[in-house]
Amino acid sequence: MGPILFIILAALEIVLAVRACRSEKEKKQWRKERLIVRTAQVILVIVTMLVVGQKWRFVPILGLLAILLIVAGAKALIMRNKDDGMKKKSSAIVSCVLNILLIALLLIPAFVFTGYNGLPVSGNHKIAETSAILIDRSRHDIFEQDRSFREVPVHIYYPADGSAKGCPLVVFSHGAFGYYQSNTSTYMELASNGYVVVALDHPHHAFFTKDTDGNTVIVDKDFMNTALSLGDITDAQEEYKIYTQWMELRVADMSFVLDELKAAVQSSTLDKSWFISGIDSDAISSVLGMIDISKIGVMGHSLGGATAVAIGRERSDVSAVIDIDGTMLSEYTGVIDNELEVRDEPYDVPVLEFVNWNSYSLLPEYRKEGKIYPNDVLIRNAAEGFSATLRDTRHMDFTDLPLLSPTLANLLGDMGSGDRSTEESMMIVNSLVLKFFNCYLKGEGTFTAQDIY
Repeated sequence: MGPILFIILAALEIVLAVRACRSEKEKKQWRKERLIVRTAQVILVIVTMLVVGQKWRFVPILGLLAILLIVAGAKALIMRNKDDGMKKKSSAIVSCVLNILLIALLLIPAFVFTGYNGLPVSGNHKIAETSAILIDRSRHDIFEQDRSFREVPVHIYYPADGSAKGCPLVVFSHGAFGYYQSNTSTYMELASNGYVVVALDHPHHAFFTKDTDGNTVIVDKDFMNTALSLGDITDAQEEYKIYTQWMELRVADMSFVLDELKAAVQSSTLDKSWFISGIDSDAISSVLGMIDISKIGVMGHSLGGATAVAIGRERSDVSAVIDIDGTMLSEYTGVIDNELEVRDEPYDVPVLEFVNWNSYSLLPEYRKEGKIYPNDVLIRNAAEGFSATLRDTRHMDFTDLPLLSPTLANLLGDMGSGDRSTEESMMIVNSLVLKFFNCYLKGEGTFTAQDIY
């Protein structure tokens, strides 16, 4: 929708400039023609707004564009009869270029992002959202220089009707320089089926988030550079140190969130660790009354999947784990002869892993070289381990990003989006996630998964 609208608006600007350049015109005649063009542009933008309605997330931008065009048109209307000489061709061209650039600038979000508003859900519950920030006063944030306490934003998706009780709790961890909304369609699917889902942000590992002062906290530059250059590291000891630091931070974040949620449910009160805006306080109190803390699942994407796996091994209160296309970094235990050593011990919690097709295709050669992949070992040692690979997918096809912005996903290259429809991939992922948690958190039926979908 955005590119088409831009082309038409720009074409009208070009037509006006061409007419001015073909023959010299008096300025008042040019203004009259510009008034006609502005009127046509305003009508086009308003019609577009009416047609797409609120289904298109960029309607406010269209409103701003319409206002600017109306102002420009009003100026042309007021000055239409002013007799002040001839309109220079160079001036008409400059005006055309500047107007096109302004329109393009306003419509950039429409080029980069789609009108994606989520996938269909299978449950009967309407879905509500609320949020808070949890302050861990037992830890200082290692990324901050003022020794401030570690803050972990949490975003909660839950059944909105208030009648849901005994809801299993699922906690989600995003990937490296990801964002809590990365798998919103998954949260929605679970919440519509009677789950409370808490998606947390890992500050400085998240692309951006907010702190209790309302400041935007962006991804740490060193963390991002390290994550992007991992393939260049040849020293296994250095690699292991990096993984250990990442896991320690993220596992502490996730475990802290779980502890705070459990304590709040058990006491029906929110202690000083909870930072909540006034509008969210009642909603969170209501949500706490829905949660059954005897039914806890954890999941995550990429580095968040590794975090979920680590939590499943460390905590006895977790009943199900899902790793969405993440290497299980916490299963590395050390280094021998410059090779990462992998834990070879039972994993007592049911676990489901998703694998992208690109990685699946590379794994045989990796194994042929005698290297040990931690996911292989854990799934083999799990009491109940399942692995599902989706054909023609890449890493970000297991998130909503390619649906929200194919442009951004494509910029990630091999880590971005594959040939398969991301909508189809995410529908499969969400369906399996729901079935897995239904089995192991709600006790509904048995769970099976194909090796390849």
